Amino acid sequence: MNGKTTALIGGLALLCLIIGGMVGSRMKVDNNISARTVADYLHAVIEADRTFYTQHIVERMEDMLIVPVSEKWREEQGLPLPVQFLRESSESLRALDAPFRYRLVSLWPLNSQNAPISPEEKDALEQVVKNGDVVEMEVMLDGQRYFKAIYPDRAVSRACVSCHNAHTEAPKRDFRLNDVVGGLVIQIPLE
Repeated sequence: MNGKTTALIGGLALLCLIIGGMVGSRMKVDNNISARTVADYLHAVIEADRTFYTQHIVERMEDMLIVPVSEKWREEQGLPLPVQFLRESSESLRALDAPFRYRLVSLWPLNSQNAPISPEEKDALEQVVKNGDVVEMEVMLDGQRYFKAIYPDRAVSRACVSCHNAHTEAPKRDFRLNDVVGGLVIQIPLE
């Protein structure tokens, strides 16, 4: 597969997340809809797009030996890893000035950018990993109150498991399919 086809596939997948983000960016938190409900909606869109990308693009391209999936996807003209796909789409939404934020975190990050940003976030993430349930809280960020929810991030495909277990920087190497490997943090402004 040539670079144009790879770019087209990646562009289509990114478009799915951007459309979901644009819909979510127009949602306002008010008395009629709770911040948790808005976060649940955003989580559903993000997870559906990411799962589709992982199972139907990443795995198929690798199985057919068409295009590599790599941490160095730009240099190698490959596809981004699912975590990179999520990070790129989140940064694209920030550029559009979306009022919400999202990112992946892990107690065993392969990339230091995905480590918890505070002791409170680490404690909450430990609860998510232990119980497999959403943990929610209010936080102050840049002088503004946010609703913050951390959803369990599960290894939804064999690609997730093999990447996390085989990575040279992996602090944990015994993940199985459907294990909680971290959390998806969604933050929504309350004001």
